[in-house]
Amino acid sequence: MSRYIASFVPEDDESIERIEKEARERGIPIMQRESMAFLQQLIRWLQPKRILEIGTAVGFSAIKMHLSNREPLIYTIERDEAMYQEACENVKNLKLEEAIYPILGDAGELISEIKNNGPFDLIFIDAAKVQYQKFFDLYSPLLADGGTIVSDNILFHGLVIDPDNLENRRAKRLGRKMNQFNQWLSKQHEYSTVFLTLGDGLALSTKKRDKDFKD
Repeated sequence: MSRYIASFVPEDDESIERIEKEARERGIPIMQRESMAFLQQLIRWLQPKRILEIGTAVGFSAIKMHLSNREPLIYTIERDEAMYQEACENVKNLKLEEAIYPILGDAGELISEIKNNGPFDLIFIDAAKVQYQKFFDLYSPLLADGGTIVSDNILFHGLVIDPDNLENRRAKRLGRKMNQFNQWLSKQHEYSTVFLTLGDGLALSTKKRDKDFKD
């Protein structure tokens, strides 16, 4: 499946492959290839016009999302200034400044600024794991009816499956936190959510339209 999806990726490849290679070599957390290929195909299916990404890193996923069909405007938030600057440079080098807008700051504090750019057809959460529920609550009101929120890393390297048996205290805390988020997400009746085991796990939460509550 991944090879089939990847065959649709536009061939601006050398610069994009360099961004990916350097990020992985430096241990910068970027999306796994299998998950990225699925997200690109999802964008081709849904045809979103506006995307909000929480967690830019070096801009790799924002670039790949835009190049899925060269349609969406992408607003992407990064709190680390060094990575934000690198993302801006990568976007500039690919001449995507009119399509991808990196924003420096803490996503937990930027809602008043971001809401002027909505509503969004797709929101992608790939940031601090302990903040997922907060970000979902905060930004879901900016999602258009029928829009989708994609949450990455919901399996968190398999730590979600049995966090109580982990010896590392931090890993145990993160595993529990992600498990709580997944349980909470499954109970949000305004959304239809599916959980996928692609890569490190994805949750796709589609906002129900008004008519869906009446059926």
